[in-house]
Order: sequence, then C-alpha cells, then structure tokens
Amino acid sequence: MKNIVETLKTLKLKVTPARIAILEIFSISDKPLSVEIIAKRMKDKQINQVTIYRTIESLVSAGIVGRIDLRRDAIFYELIDEHHHHHIVCTKCGLLEDFETCQIEEVSKNIILKSKKFKMIQDHSFELFGICNSCSRKNV
Repeated sequence: MKNIVETLKTLKLKVTPARIAILEIFSISDKPLSVEIIAKRMKDKQINQVTIYRTIESLVSAGIVGRIDLRRDAIFYELIDEHHHHHIVCTKCGLLEDFETCQIEEVSKNIILKSKKFKMIQDHSFELFGICNSCSRKNV
C-alpha cells in the first residue's frame, strides 16, 4: 500500500492510529492474518482487540481488506490489491500458496445463465485445499 494516509482519505475514512497500524501490518505481510496475529504484532501500540476487530470490519466494508476462509479456527484477512488471486492450503501443515489463475468468471456466467433465482454475481471467494509436497512425502 503506497500511502496509507492518502488511501484512507481517498476512501473518506477517518485517519486513526489503529487504521494506520493495522494497514502497516497488512502491507508488510505476505500471507493472510487473523485478528489474533494482528493483536500480537500490535502489542506495543496499546490498541485493544475490540478496536482491532472494529477497525478491520471498517476496512472490509471499505473494500481495502478482504475476508478469507482458510478452514481454521479464525477468520483471516488480507489486503485487496490489484492482483486478483486465490489460495491453495495444505490441510495437514497449513502451508499456503497464492495462485492467480481464475476461470471462475466463465463458470459464473454459466451459473447465472442457468439460475432461476439470481441475475448476477458480485464477488467470489475461491480457496483450494490439498496436501503439499512435504506432507505427501511424509505419508509415503
């Protein structure tokens, strides 16, 4: 994220220490984060967990941050950037890898054409779950 303050102002969001700190954490992370992970990284900032939850939800509503279901005990979040991507997750060790190939747009067109109850799809989430190379070698 090039300039956090400018991004917040452009989106007409109040520039707060919590928003700046959370967006800084997301901007240096290369993987999705849970609220618990963010709270640990913000320990020195004196921002409580309720404020972190509320701030993240405001960033989700503004379209800066997206929710990701990694089938773990917590919801994970990451910055929404210009590089649309999805994830493949190892169900044994939790290894996560991004991938950019997405043909869901074509699939969704066919789904909408056949649907009797929907006219359009506004968004989608697509995560794949499997076994990574390392875990598959351990099972041989």
